[in-house]
Amino acid sequence: MEIKQVQVNLTANGASAPVSWYGGPGSVAAWGTFGGGTVALQMSPDNGTTWINVDRSGDSFVTFTAPGNGGFQLGLCLLRFNLAGATSPNAWVSL
Repeated sequence: MEIKQVQVNLTANGASAPVSWYGGPGSVAAWGTFGGGTVALQMSPDNGTTWINVDRSGDSFVTFTAPGNGGFQLGLCLLRFNLAGATSPNAWVSL
């Protein structure tokens, strides 16, 4: 089994480049200085046309306003991280 890790430095509002997710369980962590922003894990079921915040087992979305971690389970899709509400954040996220 291959372990895939993607780490990005979100330096402005907007989305990271998408990566392919081949399905199954995953974990995500976010840390660093958030600058008042929110980092959300998003998925696209249609090759990047539509982006939806990832739901964590039906109880909450995988979003962060402070350092934290979470889990998810998805089928085949694209994944990205989206940062909103910050002017000069320094957030790192790892999938």
